[in-house]
Amino acid sequence: MSESAADPRLQSLINRIQPGPVRKVKVIGFDGSDVLVSLADTEEGIAEVGRIPQHEASMRRFDHPSEIFSVGQEIEAEELERWRGGQLHLSARACESPELRSFLVGIQPGQVLSGTVSAVHNFGVFVHLDGEPDGLCTGFIRVPDLSWSWINHASDAVEVGQRVTGEVIMSETRQGQVTVSLKALLENPLIRFADRAGRVVRGPVTKIIPFGVFVRLADGVEGFLHLSELTEEPVESPDQLVSEGEMITVRIAEVDLQRHRVSLQMAMTGEGVQESRSV
Repeated sequence: MSESAADPRLQSLINRIQPGPVRKVKVIGFDGSDVLVSLADTEEGIAEVGRIPQHEASMRRFDHPSEIFSVGQEIEAEELERWRGGQLHLSARACESPELRSFLVGIQPGQVLSGTVSAVHNFGVFVHLDGEPDGLCTGFIRVPDLSWSWINHASDAVEVGQRVTGEVIMSETRQGQVTVSLKALLENPLIRFADRAGRVVRGPVTKIIPFGVFVRLADGVEGFLHLSELTEEPVESPDQLVSEGEMITVRIAEVDLQRHRVSLQMAMTGEGVQESRSV
C-alpha cells in the first residue's frame, strides 16, 4: 500500500480536489474580483447564478478577470462546491485547456508514470511526464516523496535530465499538475526494523540539531536520539558531546512505522552490539 493510501488526511485532500462535473455557463457580470455566471443547464430549467472566485478564473496572470472574460461570453467551468450550502462555486482555470484537462482526468491515483526531470528546487522537483501536452510541465515531486532516506536537498536524490518513474498521488485539474511519489515504488526500509525494539546497534551521527542527533542505523534508516539521552548535565548544544560522523552505540527504543520514525536511547555501559548496520 502506498503512503498516500495509508494516510487518511492525504486521502481526504485527494477526495476534495477530484475533478468535478463540467458546466456550460455564461458570464453575467463581476462582483469585485470574482466572476458571476449563469448556469442555464439546471435540472429545473431555471437559470442559477454561480461564482468563479478570482483565483479560479485562469492560469494566466491578470489584474482583474474582466481582462479575460466579457459579459455574455459562454465558457466551460468545473463544479467545485456550494459555499455554505448556497451559491455554487466553479473553476474556469480547470477547463481553460481542453488538451491539458483531458490528460489530467485520464490519470488516477496509484497509476505509475515516467518522465524526465526538468527542474530541481529546495521545495521539490518538476517533471515532464510522458504523454503530457507539448510545452507544459505537469509532474511534481515533493521532497519527502523522493526517497525514504534523509536528504538535505532534492538534488541529493535526482538531477535535471534524469528519467524517473513514480506512483501518482493526485492529479489536479485546477493546478494543472500531477503529484508523483518515487518512494511509493520502493520498499520502506523501516519495515525491516519493525521487530527490533530493544536491540543495541552502532552507527554514525548524521545530523545534529539543538535538541538531539540523528544516527544512521542502516541504508535508508535513521533514528533520533534526544539530547536528554546524551547527558543529564545542562549543555547548549549536542555538538558539545558528539560530532557528525562519530560512531555511537544506541538502543532502539521504538519503531513507529506509521510516522516513519525510530526513537533511540543511549546504550548502557557494557552492553554489546546485537546487530550491525547491515541489517
